[in-house]
Amino acid sequence: MIQTVRGTFDILPDELPRWRLVEETARAVFRCYGYREIRTPIFERTELFARSVGEETDIVAKEMYTFTDRSGERLSLRPESTASVVRAYIQHKMWTWGSVVKLFYMGPHFRYERPQKGRFRQFHQIGAEAIGHTDDPAIDAELIEMVEEYLERLGVRERALFLNSVGCAQCRPAYVRRLKEALAGAIPRMCENCRRRYEVNPLRILDCKVEDDQPFIERAPALVDHLCSACAAHFEALRRHLDARGIAYRIAPRLVRGLDYYTRTAFEITGARLGAQNAIAGGGRYDGLSELLGGPPAKGIGFALGVERLLLALPEEAAVADEAPDLYIAYLGEAARQHAFRLARRLRREGLIVLYDFEERRLRRLMAQADRVRARYAVLIGEDELAAGRYTLRDMRTGAQEALSEDALVQKLVASRSPSASASR
Repeated sequence: MIQTVRGTFDILPDELPRWRLVEETARAVFRCYGYREIRTPIFERTELFARSVGEETDIVAKEMYTFTDRSGERLSLRPESTASVVRAYIQHKMWTWGSVVKLFYMGPHFRYERPQKGRFRQFHQIGAEAIGHTDDPAIDAELIEMVEEYLERLGVRERALFLNSVGCAQCRPAYVRRLKEALAGAIPRMCENCRRRYEVNPLRILDCKVEDDQPFIERAPALVDHLCSACAAHFEALRRHLDARGIAYRIAPRLVRGLDYYTRTAFEITGARLGAQNAIAGGGRYDGLSELLGGPPAKGIGFALGVERLLLALPEEAAVADEAPDLYIAYLGEAARQHAFRLARRLRREGLIVLYDFEERRLRRLMAQADRVRARYAVLIGEDELAAGRYTLRDMRTGAQEALSEDALVQKLVASRSPSASASR
């Protein structure tokens, strides 16, 4: 039997209401902040990620799904979407749209990593990017506020926001030299990844999760103590904006992002229900990424969250059931069958959910099926109903029955789906 590939999974119909909840809530919240949805291809030229994410990062060096197509071009399934969105910003000259372009996305991404709780090789992200001509920290604060509002609306209240600045191209090199000096004596005793990162990307050592390495990392100098005056002023202004908005946060001096393009603001939101690997969302600023990809000077900030991990963080009361059918049609006989099909078509055109069975069954089994699918009403169409020109409609909650003409039945069911009626259901 052929099964799903390791690190992938099927999203079954009973699970999809929770997925729709997080997706539709994202659309509703992000729209309020002026963000518009964008959809980019799931594969891009490998060069896009090598140049933006960084050739020495774990993502590019170890985790990307890369292949050569029949024309000999190197392509990769997207491991993240910021690079794709910035590529689209450049390709479509979005800087002509306004001073700040706000975009959001959702969809599958791909990384070859060890599957574990909430982490898969095909995983889904929801994210947003604000790209434009200004690095005003008020934009950073607004984006963080939007993520916080989104999680709050979903009921994820046991969470914490961590904040840092990773500096810029002017101040970061000096900090990296200081970091290497501080870790020089310890690095032979640290994990293999840290030893490799020490040579190619020392800042990523701060992101190590190996328990035995934590004492060495905790003694490392704090990045926020080595910022240039411009980065320090930007970080201080961001904190003032967050304070003014009433957003609680903690300074995390060793918080870095896993991608090379980040500058200045870096943040992460964790959830209490997720255990040790507790990150829900993360993001930061990436001034200069547009130029790196061949575009005009532009500033940017964005975030992404893993949908699978967000679903684990949702409270139990956030579980939602799929929408139940409005009507189940129980018919008896071939003539009644054709009437059932016609009635179903008429009601579906009115937007109602209508089910029936394709196999003829006994009435008791048909009504049991109506109950099993949680139908609000059931209608019986048999020889007597056809002769009288009136169908028997049963309220599946109360058991009450009434005989109605087809027009009256349609009118009643459509009325039951009106906004006021739906609110009371």
